[in-house]
Amino acid sequence: MRKNIVTYALVGILALAFATDVMSHNIANIVTPQFFDSIKNQAAGRCAGKSFYTRDAFLNAANAYRQFGSGSPQAAKREIAAFFAHVTHETGHLCYVEEINKYNRYCDEQNKRYPCVPGKFYYGRGPIQITGNGNYGAAGKAIGFDGLRAPETVAKDPVVSFKTALWFWMTYLHPVMKQGFGATIQRSNAFECDGRPTLPHVQAGHWICIRILRPIWRLSWPKSRL
Repeated sequence: MRKNIVTYALVGILALAFATDVMSHNIANIVTPQFFDSIKNQAAGRCAGKSFYTRDAFLNAANAYRQFGSGSPQAAKREIAAFFAHVTHETGHLCYVEEINKYNRYCDEQNKRYPCVPGKFYYGRGPIQITGNGNYGAAGKAIGFDGLRAPETVAKDPVVSFKTALWFWMTYLHPVMKQGFGATIQRSNAFECDGRPTLPHVQAGHWICIRILRPIWRLSWPKSRL
């Protein structure tokens, strides 16, 4: 799925709006039923994710990642808001459990550490839509399921599904959270918020990063590095 910076910005703002009145940074107190449903209710009724993704599954998965949403209350809110902004974009408001295009195996034959299993497809699945044999293999090893031989587990077990999303987040995006929301977008997609806006959709994304996200996240980075 092509990343839409407007989606990130608007969902991030929405998530922060729901979180601002919460004084405790306990994840369950921030990700309230109202918060979770406000995202999922925007998906069409026929969406597979409507019944698959649940708040309980998310909280169960989050228990395995104690550093997620840690720190000060404001830091916790920011990270949770950023996480759900990415999730909402990737899944269409928790609609999609699997990638629409299932014809691409996303098999990196050069990856010898996590080699592809014949007949298995490593297209996007779960809240973050993890993709590729490398990610499935590493996530499976960290979480405790066979990501290479049974990648479909991510679309069948909602707790494992959220764990893969949190694994991806903590591995790749959590380390840059102190740099702001724009940094998480840059890390997940190097063509946005990278200070080199040349294509039209990137120019729009860069403008939103500077004009909308910078004030929200109170970033002190120079514009060229947002």
